[in-house]
Amino acid sequence: MIGWEAARANAKPALIIQAIMLALAIAFYANSTVADGLRNLAEFKRAHGLMFVVCASVFAGAILPEIFLVLFFQRGRPHVGNLRNLAFTIPVWGFDGSLVDLLYRAEAHWLGDVATLPVVLGKICIDQFGYNVLFAAPFGVLTYEWKNSGISMLPLRDLFTWKHYRDKIIPTLVATWAVWIPLMAIIYSLPPIVIFYALRRYMAAGLTRGAVRG
Repeated sequence: MIGWEAARANAKPALIIQAIMLALAIAFYANSTVADGLRNLAEFKRAHGLMFVVCASVFAGAILPEIFLVLFFQRGRPHVGNLRNLAFTIPVWGFDGSLVDLLYRAEAHWLGDVATLPVVLGKICIDQFGYNVLFAAPFGVLTYEWKNSGISMLPLRDLFTWKHYRDKIIPTLVATWAVWIPLMAIIYSLPPIVIFYALRRYMAAGLTRGAVRG
């Protein structure tokens, strides 16, 4: 399936992101200096609001994936196509990041901002089987299909058909779940969640690219 092909194509970047997040999680609970630093960054985000969200999302959803694309798929050789990609991905993932920030705020309001097992499981279900199924995966696939088709309206016409959801969205969801369900357990277990959702944008963008490209 396309989704598994996308997951395999992104295996190395995914392992790097997983290692970074696991190391941060361990450091947060084991090292008071790291914990204080992450809390300070969370306070910085709260102080700067939407501007921080958009900038972090652009870096993690557009710039970081492009760097990984150059390193892992272009053998370290950037070209003009990377700049064209950024002209498209910067506004897309800036918008997406603002929506994710609203999602996390809503989850904290509905379920609380504590790292207990019921809260973590509830947030994972809302995130992966609600937001991701109904919006994030369809939106991600649509934006890249729209770009790859030369800004054609055809992907938009196909968006609400079962064939499109079966052939494009479901494989993308499979690829995303394979990586993100375990990662969500780490993310939602950490109090300063804002620092980690930026890294999350990379994987969403990367898996979507892989699924659409496949």
